[in-house]
Amino acid sequence: MSNLLEVQGLFKTYDNVQALTNINLSIGPGHITGLLGPNGSGKTTLIKIICGLLKPSSGMVLVDGNPVGPRSKALVSYLPDTTYLDDNMTIEAVIAMFMDFYADFDVNRAYQMLTNLNINPKRRLKTLSKGTKEKVQLILVMSRRARLYILDEPIAGVDPAARDYILRTIINNYDPSASIIISTHLITDIEPVLDEVIFLQYGNIRLYQPVAAIKDETGMTIDQYFREVYRC
Repeated sequence: MSNLLEVQGLFKTYDNVQALTNINLSIGPGHITGLLGPNGSGKTTLIKIICGLLKPSSGMVLVDGNPVGPRSKALVSYLPDTTYLDDNMTIEAVIAMFMDFYADFDVNRAYQMLTNLNINPKRRLKTLSKGTKEKVQLILVMSRRARLYILDEPIAGVDPAARDYILRTIINNYDPSASIIISTHLITDIEPVLDEVIFLQYGNIRLYQPVAAIKDETGMTIDQYFREVYRC
């Protein structure tokens, strides 16, 4: 079975500052991967290159065998770490927009998740709390039947009571042939759903290993090992 994501020899430089250095990754289908590291480690830069929002200085990225471009972008469902929707739109209007824009958008899935979270689709985004807006954005992203989901801080603004539901939503709403990359600082919350982790530091991969192997070798949780590695 071929890998869903291949990153080979990836470099990115901004104004003579090396943001990413020789990144090499291979992620197969059916994986939930944690992309972890302190601020400034290169996580968002790597994500944006995979999504086609930034161009690398050199190297190659393939999504399901496709170089970054229209075909790869159609396979990736991306949740950025900032709000990007028009505040004057209603939720149902945003859903209609996503239906028009993405052929793989599952409208029934979207409305079911809204119902489960007691969110009224007729409300305008500007009337929602920050946490509820983030829930709506996650629902939109997870309602696509994509091959690769990339979630940048998906639970950062969400109250603790809703985090378990959101993590279950992430797990239950992607196909086994798809994969998910989650970038977050809330390691303890997402650790139960992770298959493997990538530790980035100064634009380099410091560690890329299955969660089970780390726990067996160190006797630590991923959060504990992260703190040990980075001396947090």
